[in-house]
Order: sequence, then structure tokens, then C-alpha cells
Amino acid sequence: MTAVFSHGRLRLYLLKLLAEGPKHGYELIRLLENQFLGLYAPSAGTIYPRLSRMEAEGLVTHTAAGGRKVYEITDAGREELRRRSGELTTLEAEIDASVADLSSLANEIQNEVRGSVRDIKRELREQARQARSRRSGPRTGWDPSQPGLWTARPDFGRPPPQTSASAEQQARAASLERQVADLTAEVRRLVRLPGVREETLRAVAAALDAALAVVRRLP
Repeated sequence: MTAVFSHGRLRLYLLKLLAEGPKHGYELIRLLENQFLGLYAPSAGTIYPRLSRMEAEGLVTHTAAGGRKVYEITDAGREELRRRSGELTTLEAEIDASVADLSSLANEIQNEVRGSVRDIKRELREQARQARSRRSGPRTGWDPSQPGLWTARPDFGRPPPQTSASAEQQARAASLERQVADLTAEVRRLVRLPGVREETLRAVAAALDAALAVVRRLP
């Protein structure tokens, strides 16, 4: 978002929003957040100093209402908008393109997260199935009542009593399932975080790919 609003363009866009009607600072922040689908929101430390400078330059004025400053554009502000109308048109086109890119990237990250989580869960289920198969496999031995014959013992086919090792394995599997759920929730939170940078989203995708590659290499 920094490149889109470089060189005084955020001020120009604020004038455009105020030309649509008086607004307080928090309203302007929410409008910008909505414009970028919640993936970017300027901080109060970004908006209010600009409004103060614009007021000092006579581009906006404010009135107090409900304990808040409500800003509205002045004639000088409207004149600046008219003078920079071509720049504003270009800015709005770039904003639309930026929003489309962010939306596409967010969807891509979410799809990768869902795919990675499905793969991890599938591998965990397969490991658990193999562990159960090993524990409940047939057991044979010598039957003392019939010397010379290799027969099934009376407990043939029955699952063995659960050992502390198998209980520990199940606890580890349950812990892994919780970690997968936590990972899913955390990535979804990050993707929807206002102001998240594109570089951060790509780093998350790379980390998920690396983690999945490690899991797949395990025996």
C-alpha cells in the first residue's frame, strides 16, 4: 500500500473521501480498510497528522461533534481535487489493481493452507492406521497340548493390552492434531489481518511448503 499512496497520494485520496461528505478520522480509516478488503488499514498515526497538515493548509476544516473532530473539505480542497483529477483517476485504477492482487494472493494462501492441512492430517491418519495394524496383527505360537503343531494361541486375533508406549503414541498424535488446528487458525487470522504485507503472506506460504516437505520425508 505504501507505493500506491506515495508522494502525497494518500492526502489526495483523503480529499476525495471528504468530498463525498464530512467524516471523522476513524471513519476514514474504516473506509480505507473496506476499500482494501480488510487487508490494509492505515493507522491513526498516519491519518490524523495528515488531516492536521491539510487543515493548516486550508484544504479541510473540522467541527467538534460527540467528542470527535469531524472533518469536511473546503473550497480550496475541492480546487485541489479538480486540479489533480487526472492523478486521482490513475490512483483509483492502481488501487483497484492492488486490491485484485491482494485478493488473489489471499485466496492462494488460503488454498495452500487448506491443502497443506489436508495432507498433514492424511499422513497422521495413515500413521495411526499402521500403528493400529501392528498392534492388532495375528499372533501364533506353540500349543503345549498338541506337541509338534504350530497353532494359534487362545488369544489369537485379539488386540493386545494397551501399553504405556501405545498410550504415549496416541497422546503424541492428539497433540499433533491440536498443533495442526492451531496452525490453521493462526494462518487464517494472519491472512485477514489489516495491513498485512504481501511479503509476509509469501513467507507464510514458503514456511508451510517447507514444513510439509519435512513431514513427507519422515518414515
